[in-house]
Amino acid sequence: MAKLTLRIDFGAAGRVGPGKVRLLELVRELGSIAAAARSMGMSYRRAWLLIDQLNRCFSAPVVNTRKGGRAFGGAVLTPFGMEVVRRYRAMERTALATLSDDLAALETSVVGPVATEHGTAPDAPVATAEMPPLRGPAPGDPSAER
Repeated sequence: MAKLTLRIDFGAAGRVGPGKVRLLELVRELGSIAAAARSMGMSYRRAWLLIDQLNRCFSAPVVNTRKGGRAFGGAVLTPFGMEVVRRYRAMERTALATLSDDLAALETSVVGPVATEHGTAPDAPVATAEMPPLRGPAPGDPSAER
């Protein structure tokens, strides 16, 4: 099944997409950047950098951290961080509801298997030597007339 992915670009300020939002949700659930990173299979440094990007992107922080190591440290999603997650998930639902018919229509025209979360379907055909390579511009391409 086709999947719609929402990414919001704020120009040079940064962007918000499904990975960063999931990271925020896990920080809220687990109370720790390290635990959230582990559950997503990423390094603590990568998770910290993503959260730092989000904190710098907006006028208010999305995550506050407490120093103190295992016993006293941790991270908490701020009220603004909760608002970012809430609005992002609402936009996702709205976009999917609005575009589901169009996605389904396009999906019926996809040649070959639809990619899964882990790449293409296991029975996906592999390109072979029988497939001729593309050479030169397509017929009718204005660049071919030069």
